[in-house]
Amino acid sequence: MALCFATSNRHKLEEVRALLPQGYPLLSLEDIGCNIDLPETQNTLEGNAKQKAAYVKEHYGMDCFADDTGLEVDALGGAPGVFSARYAGPSRPQTPSGMALPRVESEKREQANCAKLLQELKGKDHRQASFRTVICLIREREVHYFEGTIAGIIVQKPRGAHGFGYDPVFQPMGHASTFAQMSSQVKNRLSHRGKAIAKLVHFLGPKF
Repeated sequence: MALCFATSNRHKLEEVRALLPQGYPLLSLEDIGCNIDLPETQNTLEGNAKQKAAYVKEHYGMDCFADDTGLEVDALGGAPGVFSARYAGPSRPQTPSGMALPRVESEKREQANCAKLLQELKGKDHRQASFRTVICLIREREVHYFEGTIAGIIVQKPRGAHGFGYDPVFQPMGHASTFAQMSSQVKNRLSHRGKAIAKLVHFLGPKF
């Protein structure tokens, strides 16, 4: 039975498809005819992930999973956290039809988020941070959660042209490159989302 990944972020979709074993029958929101941005109005990563997955299950009848990710910076008291995607303002401005704006607008917003983060950390030596991803799987009537984290530091200025979000400013512990300087294969082996997906795959088994 096919499983839907409840995201409108094409980069996340590409990452997850690359992380799943070959042959996993994964559907996107576009595949099931869902062309709106899903609601994210909860105050925790777990709450947002469940809200998105539950929306798809309720309106489309599909078993599905959704994720929410937060960048938690020690010197900022754990901010931006659950507000990471909308740190510099609303995360997903929309057209009147409810559909997301073009990718270029999302990229501008991501750059604004990074710029605000670097400004907040200006002059601070303590730059430890961690990425945390929570996945909520709704399968039939059961709800399951899977979490992945990775520790690192926030660099002084953006580096690298790959990835998305805060990847240009996040350098995982023990590495000299930011996520945006790594190949997708290397990033996926290390990342918070990769760890959470690995737990999801282990739970589902080789054939679900």
